[in-house]
Amino acid sequence: MEKVGFIGLGTMGLPMARNLAQHGITLIVWNRTQKAPDAFPGGCDVAFARSPRAVLRGSRTSILMLLNQDAVDAVLERDTAAFAENVQGKTIIGMGSVDPLYSVGLASDIAQAGGTYLEAPVSGSRVPAENGQLVCLLGGDRAVADAVAPLLRPMCKDQIYCGAAGDALRMKLAINLYLCSSLVALAEATNFARKGGLPLDKFKQAVAAGPLSSDFVTIKLPKMIEGDFGLQAGVADAHTSTCLIRTEAARLCSATPQLDVSSDLYARAAEALGPKVDMSSVISVLG
Repeated sequence: MEKVGFIGLGTMGLPMARNLAQHGITLIVWNRTQKAPDAFPGGCDVAFARSPRAVLRGSRTSILMLLNQDAVDAVLERDTAAFAENVQGKTIIGMGSVDPLYSVGLASDIAQAGGTYLEAPVSGSRVPAENGQLVCLLGGDRAVADAVAPLLRPMCKDQIYCGAAGDALRMKLAINLYLCSSLVALAEATNFARKGGLPLDKFKQAVAAGPLSSDFVTIKLPKMIEGDFGLQAGVADAHTSTCLIRTEAARLCSATPQLDVSSDLYARAAEALGPKVDMSSVISVLG
């Protein structure tokens, strides 16, 4: 069976790759920090490569789920002589969140080298990733998006084609603008209820019974109430996302006053608690 490459087995990448492997897809994988062989369930056909180059050249299609664009450039060996051989005749699927303009440039470079690039950022955190319930936003050639749809299906409950390269990432940023600002509003409301001496179990019940109920609130509100900031979607990642949004908003001349405040709060939480805590920890800096 043809191998599919997967580079980046972090908080999101590992459960995504597991879902692929458990659906019978043969994988060749690499991660910057070594993963134990039992990271995948028994019976999965997964080979651990010694380098990103081995993944890229050992498969026709490779998925990248990486922290940022510097990491993408590093694994592709962009701006080096090895880049063309890494991507020529290959399909590279970028599922992380990067600057839309960077993605447009990367798509152009890969095309010039004889490869194909599809941006496919996902909306969701660790729990939806574990359950194969992510929402995938697609940007690039429509025929390529249609061709890889079966590959993405074990990871994503929905696939939404957004247009050319750059458009899917702008869609992701628009969604994250709403999400990141909303989480800060939820933190403020929870803090307000606590300061007012209200029973927080009743507050949770009232939110769940009203129009603000959602899967996102169901996951994040208990974490705020219990002070359980175990990592699902990192606070440092939330801050990084807000910075990408602010950069793109400046290009578009789009006002983001709530997002600007939220970004500063995520930065404070990441500085106070470190990067390995959940974005719900933003409540801790409200006082």
